[in-house]
Amino acid sequence: MKKLSCFGIFLAILLIVSIPVFGQDTVKIGANLEMTGSVAAYGQMINEGVELIMDIVGTEVLGKQVEYVLVDNKSDKVEAANAATRLIDKEKVVAIIGPAISGSMLSAGPICEEKMVPQISATSTNPLVTQDKKYSFRATFIDSYQGVAAAQYAYEDLDAKSVAILSDIAQDYCVALGNFFKEGYEKLGGEVLTVQHCKTGDQDFSAQLTTIMNLNPDVIYLPNYYTEIALICRQARDLGYEGKILGGDGSDAPELIDIGGDAVEGFYFTAHGDTEKALTEIGQKYFDAYRAKFNKEPGVFGALAADCYIIILDAIKRANSFEPEKIAAAIEDTKDLEVTTGKITIEKGDALKPVVVKQVEGGKAKLLGTIEVK
Repeated sequence: MKKLSCFGIFLAILLIVSIPVFGQDTVKIGANLEMTGSVAAYGQMINEGVELIMDIVGTEVLGKQVEYVLVDNKSDKVEAANAATRLIDKEKVVAIIGPAISGSMLSAGPICEEKMVPQISATSTNPLVTQDKKYSFRATFIDSYQGVAAAQYAYEDLDAKSVAILSDIAQDYCVALGNFFKEGYEKLGGEVLTVQHCKTGDQDFSAQLTTIMNLNPDVIYLPNYYTEIALICRQARDLGYEGKILGGDGSDAPELIDIGGDAVEGFYFTAHGDTEKALTEIGQKYFDAYRAKFNKEPGVFGALAADCYIIILDAIKRANSFEPEKIAAAIEDTKDLEVTTGKITIEKGDALKPVVVKQVEGGKAKLLGTIEVK
C-alpha cells in the first residue's frame, strides 16, 4: 500500500506538471523581420506596429491567447528562409508576419508553400511575391501598380518629359519597381535617358550621378531603399544637381531624413498611406496610441504591420480554426476589412488600396495627394 501511495502521488504530480503542455491555451503568430542589417528600420517599425496593435485589439482569439514569436532575419535572404523554417518547424506558428522586403519574402515563400503556413508582408511590393502562391500575402499594393502611378505622377504632375533611373540591382524590389516605372513612363511618351545601377551598401555614386547629370533629365527616379536614396541625394546635391528627385515606398522611413538631412528636402515619393488623418476608427486608435506611447509621429510601415495582425486575427475568426491551411484560405477571402490604413480587400494574395504621394518639406514627409492610375 505504501508503494502504491507513492506512485499515486508521483502520478498526480506528473499530471499537474503536464497540464500546461497538453492543455495549450496559446496560439503562436510568428514574425520574420529585418531587426538588424541594411533595412533594420523597416523591421523595427513593423515590430513596433505589431506590438502596439496587440495592446489595442487584444491577444485573444477563439478562446486562446496569442503568443508573438519574433525572429531576426538580419536583412538577409538566406536568414529569412532559415527564420521561416524555424518559426514553422520549431515554434509551430499558424501564420507569419513578414518579411518586410521582397527579396526575403521570395526566399521564405517556397518554405511557406511547402509547409502550408501563410506569411503576410506589411511592405513587400514585388508582384512575384504572391504570383502563383497560396500562402504568401501582402497588406499593400504591388510594384506594377506603384510603378505606373509614379510614372504618371512624374510625367503629368511634375511635368517631366525625360528621366534618369538609378536602381539597386542587389534588391528584387528595386529592380522590379524601376522596370515598371520605365515601362509606364515610356508608354506615356516620356523619354528614359539612362538606367544606372548601384548595389546595397555602396557609398560612392559619383560615377552614375555624373553620367546622369550630363544628360540633364527633368527627374531622377530612385526605386531604392532609404539608406541608398539618402546618400544618393546628398551626393547629387553636392555635385550641383538642383532638379527633382522621385522615389518609391522604400523611401518611407524616418531614417531617410535622418541620413539625408537638407539634401532630401523637396524629395517626392509614392507611399502606402498617410498617418495624419485616419480613415477608420481602428486607425485613429492606433495613431493616437502610437503618439502617446512613443511621443513621435507614427510611420506607415508600422500601421501596415498592424494591418497584418488584424488580417490574421480576422482570418482565424472567420475560419473558426487554428489550422494554417484554413487561415490562408480565409486571408484570401478578406473583403472590405477595416484596418488601420483604411479598408482592405485581398485578391490573389495582393491588397487592393490606393497609392499616395508625399514630399519632404521642413524635415517632414507631407501628404500631397493620391494618384488615380488611368
